[in-house]
Amino acid sequence: MSSHKNQPQVRRRRVFYIPGYDPMPPRRYRELYRTESQKQARISGYEIAITPKTTDGRFGWRVTSEQDGLTVETEFEVLVWSDIVRDSMSASIPATYWQLARTAWIYISTGTLWRLMRLRKGPVIAALYPVAMLVSQLLIALAVAWACIAIAGWWGLFPGAAAAVALLLWFRKVDNRLFAYYLMHDYAYSAQLNGQMPVELRDRLASFRETIEAALKSDVDEVLVVGHSSGAHLGASVLAGLIRKTNVQERRAALSFLSLGQVVPMVSFLPRAYDLRSDLHFLSTRSELTWIDVSAPGDGCAFALCDPVAVTGVADADKRWPLVLSAAFTQTLSPERWKVLRWRFFRLHFQYLCAFDKPGSYDYFRITAGPLTLKQRFADREASRSRIETPVSKFTSVRP
Repeated sequence: MSSHKNQPQVRRRRVFYIPGYDPMPPRRYRELYRTESQKQARISGYEIAITPKTTDGRFGWRVTSEQDGLTVETEFEVLVWSDIVRDSMSASIPATYWQLARTAWIYISTGTLWRLMRLRKGPVIAALYPVAMLVSQLLIALAVAWACIAIAGWWGLFPGAAAAVALLLWFRKVDNRLFAYYLMHDYAYSAQLNGQMPVELRDRLASFRETIEAALKSDVDEVLVVGHSSGAHLGASVLAGLIRKTNVQERRAALSFLSLGQVVPMVSFLPRAYDLRSDLHFLSTRSELTWIDVSAPGDGCAFALCDPVAVTGVADADKRWPLVLSAAFTQTLSPERWKVLRWRFFRLHFQYLCAFDKPGSYDYFRITAGPLTLKQRFADREASRSRIETPVSKFTSVRP
């Protein structure tokens, strides 16, 4: 930290965390931060403590951390849209199968599925998993009904139908272990309007933008927006709208955006995702913020190291963001821990928010609670050499 640009400048920070498609209450993120930050602090040799939040807002907590000899105060806030997620998951079993058929048709008929497969097979397999699982469940239920009829003739029609319905209800009851319904609702919600953002979500993002704008006017050194999974493209849209509306350069605080485990192509590749493609293009050229995108090839649920702007086909000569970096799970997790987590795909998708045995430049708790801004912390980093920047999307038109 010999040059002026790397001198610590953050004593007070506001962090806004945008979750992915998650119906769980936001307190799970507080508990995750509390437990994992303590693990990382022990490993990395700094101090960190969590207390109740002191600012107004939806839900959050306060972080006090001593790193590199400096004390930093951070107010964390979760920008909640879990109520919208829960409402979208309330479909009946027949409605879910209708969602399956409609979503599969959208991705296949538009050619989007084949384009996505050219990027990373992991997230595409994750997208196909609920289709295969739900179809298998239906076939098993129908096989039970057929067996009853085969054994008892038409007298077995009613008990066979009752057994099939009971089996489908049981499959849904245990979906907290199978995740088939959950993932199906996730992909269906993103694809229902062929990439257009639903009105209720657009309105919620407008309230997020107002909250972040107010933070930029407060007495803090950095405003950091963290978007995880589906929250990455929501964060991009929120910040694009904020910069269009507000003269961010007049604000004292540095504006930073950290996208983690992004699945942007699942939406930006759809034919009517005009607004998202516009936001990605706009944000990628702006000097008002720093945008770092972190993913890892070991995360089978993310489009790892795929530059979301470039692969969507909306990059131009003025592009400066995002800086695409790898969390390199195989290097930053011990061999023992990697062996335990390797096949726990959903847990790995949240590893970005957790402690690492051998943290490299990416340390979630240094980024969110340390004395350097996002720009300072990654000022000398080059983008991952393994990143994918080839334009792949069939649809590249943006909102005029």
